[in-house]
Amino acid sequence: MNTLIITADGSHSIASDTFNETYHSVNGALNESRHVFIEAGLNYLIGQGRKDISILEIGFGTGLNAYLTLIEAENQNLKIQYCGIDAYPIQSNIWKQLNYPEILNYSPELFYQLHAQLPSTHFKVITPNFSFSKIIAKIEAIDISDSYDLIYFDAFAPTTQPELWDESVLQKLYNSLNSGGILVTYCAKGSFKRALKSVGFMDERLPGAAGKREMTRAIRI
Repeated sequence: MNTLIITADGSHSIASDTFNETYHSVNGALNESRHVFIEAGLNYLIGQGRKDISILEIGFGTGLNAYLTLIEAENQNLKIQYCGIDAYPIQSNIWKQLNYPEILNYSPELFYQLHAQLPSTHFKVITPNFSFSKIIAKIEAIDISDSYDLIYFDAFAPTTQPELWDESVLQKLYNSLNSGGILVTYCAKGSFKRALKSVGFMDERLPGAAGKREMTRAIRI
């Protein structure tokens, strides 16, 4: 069962009874997503002059990362192709209550489209700048046929879902990245960073979001 909670910055997260973990930091869901995925991920590539960016998200969850990315695509006139993978999509009675459109003062209809879209590997145009696809599956059980510039790795923590942080999964993600592509995640655990290096990533330690000392940005050379 999932339960809505309010985090420190006023934005919602979800407490999962199944995994005994929250989907976002209790120190601020919105602040964490902006810090880890938008600033350290999307804006890093934009800073290199990129305007056409393909993104893979592991752990679509509440849809907050996708929604923030859609907003950035519109505000910065980007061309984004975004694929979200999630094995455990949240129920409509939960996602319809999430307060992200209200807090961000942005179209709730676009947020609802992200959740309501049927699973498909084909990209659907949500806005002229943002195309979206959704896959309901376990990442370790599927092949990734497309290639990406950026991976948002937002799975539950290694203590909760250790199989997602395994070298075999990380190798699959490494192989799906274009040269110079990056993976960003809130996690900076030592065993995870060693696994990244073992499959070929060069990792960077960056300051973490509120409540966490570090996060990770890993680059495919």
